[in-house]
Amino acid sequence: MPHPEMQKPNPTDSTAGALSHLRVLDLSRVLAGPWASQMLADLGAEVIKVEHPERGDDTRGWGPPYLEDTEGRPVESAYFLCANRNKKSVALDMATAEGQARIRELALQSDVLVENFKVGGLAKYGLDYASLAKLNPRLIYCSITGFGQTGPYAQRPGYDFMIQGMGGLMSLTGLPDTEPGGGPVKVGVALTDVLTGLHAVAGILAAVAWRERSGEGQHIDLALLDVQVSCLANQAQNYLVTGRSPQRLGNAHPSIVPYQSFPTADGDMILAVGNDSQFASFCRVAGHLEWSADARFATNAARVENRAALVPLLRQATVMRTTVEWIALLETANVPCGPINTLEEVFADPHVIARGLRVEMPHAAGGTAPAVASPLRLSKTPVRYRHAAPALGADTEQVLDGLTRPRPAAKRA
Repeated sequence: MPHPEMQKPNPTDSTAGALSHLRVLDLSRVLAGPWASQMLADLGAEVIKVEHPERGDDTRGWGPPYLEDTEGRPVESAYFLCANRNKKSVALDMATAEGQARIRELALQSDVLVENFKVGGLAKYGLDYASLAKLNPRLIYCSITGFGQTGPYAQRPGYDFMIQGMGGLMSLTGLPDTEPGGGPVKVGVALTDVLTGLHAVAGILAAVAWRERSGEGQHIDLALLDVQVSCLANQAQNYLVTGRSPQRLGNAHPSIVPYQSFPTADGDMILAVGNDSQFASFCRVAGHLEWSADARFATNAARVENRAALVPLLRQATVMRTTVEWIALLETANVPCGPINTLEEVFADPHVIARGLRVEMPHAAGGTAPAVASPLRLSKTPVRYRHAAPALGADTEQVLDGLTRPRPAAKRA
């Protein structure tokens, strides 16, 4: 006799979340896949994270820092906490026949599967898309790899740092080679992984929409390299239009001047002048109306052409006031500007506080764990912060006891 069927929330209950009708089987580790499945969980999906019974997700060991309990003992790595809230953890060893069978049962009763194994890595376990789609034709199967399922690099492992280099981002990030400290620099967070997670969510929701009309699942082939190249945005288009590779400009912008950091009397600030009117306003506040009247600087195109002459003049002016003084004056004049905050300053910012970007979530070890809130603000189906990242295997018994024979696949619409 099968166990009673795993129950899903009422799909019309807005308090459960917009995606409460979906069950996601998360076989991914580290960041790109877990970031995607966490977004789905935030939006109400039931996310079942399968982890090795002993090691768990690699990032459980990526510390310090660790969240500590009330007695100062390490509970969980901050890295793992950042991408695994609102999920259930099931401990299974997919290298065993029993583990494979259990994962297959879970896949039969899931809507979406997310994995980031090397190309072909799950085929030997019978957990690849071709195998599972025969059992569950409605399954949406999202594979995240470094280089995709095809192409000469398909078998290579891929990590965010190396993809930032291979995908061109580091050729754009950092000071010019001609300046002290010049050279390629990676972004301070694993941006390619995060962007890949976002694209995974978009692809999964598109596949869900298609399944609602066709009754069919599908395979999503998502590569970190593809995502990185596509997200070069205007810089990639600049190259395609001109045939010339853009160069590193530090904090400057290739097509807008002034649009970079400038020194102040007590630090630095960002000046982000987006049009000629804003530049004239800045010149008025700075006491240099002659700059906006100068033919070399009157238009953005002219300022880009004469960047080397203008920027030193601006630097000489900006060091005459503190960052706070500049921001107060320039905001009144409608000139976009801002400070360069530490994370301590970010979370102490009154606007960040007002927007609720820090949340506290209950943790299985007792007490709460801090987290960064989702930026999604849905008026009818808001994000719910149910609990922090789960302890390894915390939900194994509850989830596996709820398994039953697969639901029959819906007929094509």
